[in-house]
Formats: sequence, structure tokens, C-alpha cells
Amino acid sequence: MTTKYALVSLPITAFDTGDKEEALNIVKGNLSDCGAVVPFKIPDFKIGTLDGLVQQADDLAKLEANCHAVVAKVSESLRTVLEDNGDRLASYKMVNDKPTDHYLANFNWNKIRYRSDKPIAELIDTLQKELVTVDNDVKTKFNQYNTVRTNLAGLHRKQMGNLSTKSLAPIVDPKLLVSDSEYLETHLVAVPKNSKKDFVSKYETLSQMVVPRSCVEVDQDDEFTLFAVTTFKKFSAEFLQKCRDQKWTPRQYKHVEGGREEEKKELERVTAEERKVCGEALRMGRTGWSESVMVWMHVLTLRVFVEAVLRYGLPLDYVSMLVKTSTKAVEKVKTTLDTKFSFLGGNAFGRDKRGRVTKDDAAFSSEMAAAGLSTGEGNEYTAYVYYTFEFP
Repeated sequence: MTTKYALVSLPITAFDTGDKEEALNIVKGNLSDCGAVVPFKIPDFKIGTLDGLVQQADDLAKLEANCHAVVAKVSESLRTVLEDNGDRLASYKMVNDKPTDHYLANFNWNKIRYRSDKPIAELIDTLQKELVTVDNDVKTKFNQYNTVRTNLAGLHRKQMGNLSTKSLAPIVDPKLLVSDSEYLETHLVAVPKNSKKDFVSKYETLSQMVVPRSCVEVDQDDEFTLFAVTTFKKFSAEFLQKCRDQKWTPRQYKHVEGGREEEKKELERVTAEERKVCGEALRMGRTGWSESVMVWMHVLTLRVFVEAVLRYGLPLDYVSMLVKTSTKAVEKVKTTLDTKFSFLGGNAFGRDKRGRVTKDDAAFSSEMAAAGLSTGEGNEYTAYVYYTFEFP
């Protein structure tokens, strides 16, 4: 069952107690059969203007979507390299060398990296730049790995494929080929085994100036027979096209002294390069996962703070928590919270110019949605700060 998280923030005024720990325990009691609830610490950031907060709410919503996209790309890149090996994949999806869920359960804002006394707009800009850097670094390294892997696969096909694709250097005796002739040249054609008799009976009449009885069987495998046929150069193009029309595969081959040894060395070189770049890609994937998840959680932290200010006003006094649940139980989390705290919907609407609650006016709901305020599944408005997320 897929793990899903809900990040929730509620004003202290929603509880009979003014103590945050007691408030957290009340929520834990309500959600005891839905998942594990832990406190989610949020610093006191610098609050600017109301207009600034509305813009930042919108910027953070877009940035969070980008965070999810980058984390998903890192996950897919690791999954591809590790061939969907679940145990190995989990060992690379670590944050600061700890399991991701451990990082979330013990989340603390990184005050050294992102000073909480800086303006929120500046913090958003820093997080945006870091996310772009992570995305570019991971993309570059995994593209390099995919290129090397494609090259290696091509070399393996040359060594291990059938006679229509594999290297002919270890197979063709140069003595079979007409060389240094002004008028004649030898062609190699891979013919499906079920067409062997047909080829032998037709090759002399496929085009003009095919040398009679020049057909020589060079080699065969489970699928193809390789033939050598000599024609006059003037009609080579016509002969090869006629072969293609019959679904027979002409093979381009030119004997090079020492070619077999060179191919072996090239395979060894690219194999070693693939192992090296694979290791580099996995290390970059581990770093990319850790960095992108950390950026994502810091962006979510800012989202909760900004929306709490927009919803609950000042002075800001609220409690935030992380609920570890599942895709099956997450809807129950929301239903339970709605039942307990739906009365907060009145706080979410009409405000005066200073952001103070003036009246309960549902007409403001669309305006709040435009400002990037919290919505539940399917864009359904919630009466409290509420976000859900999961890791790909």
C-alpha cells in the first residue's frame, strides 16, 4: 500500500486549550485510526504585505508542482538504472543518509542554508534556483549514462545478434571477397532460413550482370543464412535494392586488418565506461533525491506558513502536524478533520484591508483559490491548511 502524507495546520483558537502540545494530542486522538501524527515545526518568517503574501502563495504553489516533477524524474531515472529493484531503490532514496520518512518525521528547517530572517520572496528564489540546479545535474548525468548504455547495447548486438545485425568481422573470410577489381565486387546478403532455396534459385536473375554461380554460403544461425554474391559494380545498386524488395538484408562490410581485435577492445572499453558512468549516475541520483526532497519540504513549509497567515490572520498562533497515512486512508483523514474543524470556514473568507476577518462570505472562496490557498483532493476547498503528497 502506497504511503501518503497530509500536512495540516490549525489555529490554536480551534481548540479549547491554548497549549500546542495538547492541541496536537487532540488531533492525534481524532486521527488514531488513520495514521501516525507527528509535529511539523515551522519557523516564524518575516511577514510582508498582504498583497505580497498572496503573490507568494501563488509562486509557492507553482514551485511545489515543480518540486514534485523533479522528484518524480529522479525516481524514474533511478528506477530505470536499478531495473526496478525495490530494495536497491530504497537504499538510494535517502535524505541526508536517512530514510525519507525518517527525515519527514524529524523535519527541521535548515536555518543555516535558508535563513528564516530573510524575506519570503528571497527564500523562494533561493529554493527555485537550487531545484533547477538539481534538475539539470541529474538530467545531464543520466543522459550521459543513457548514451553510453545505448552504445554498449549496440556493440552487444554486433557481437550477439543474428546475421542480419551482428558484426561480420569474426565471420567473413576475406578470401571470399573480390578485391582490387575495377569491375566486380562481392555483396553479403542475410537471407531468412525459410527463404534460402528461393534466394539460391533467384539471385542470378535479380538484376543484370550477376556473376553466374558466384553464390557462396558463408555462415548460418537459427534465423538467417549469410550468402556472398558477386556482381558487376555498374549493377550493384540494382541488385541490392532487389534483395531488399525480397526482404533479404544486404550487409555492408569491408575487411579491415585487425578489425576483430579492435571490436573486442572497443567492447571492453565501452563496458568499463558504462560501469563507471553507471556508478556516477547512481551517486548523482542519490544526491538528487536527497536535495530535491529537502527543497520540496522547505517549499511546503513556506506554503503552510503563508497560507496560515492568510487564513488565520495575526497574531499568528497555530499548530502544524504531519500525518503519515496511505492512499486508502487519506480520505478518512480529511473527512475526520472536516467533521471536527469545518467551523473554521468562516475564518477563511471576508477580510478587511488589513487582513482581519470581517464576515463569512462564500463569494470569497474563488478569490482564495486564485491566491493559491489550500484545497483538498479534486480542488475542493478546505476550512484549514491542508496539503497531501506522496513520493513516486
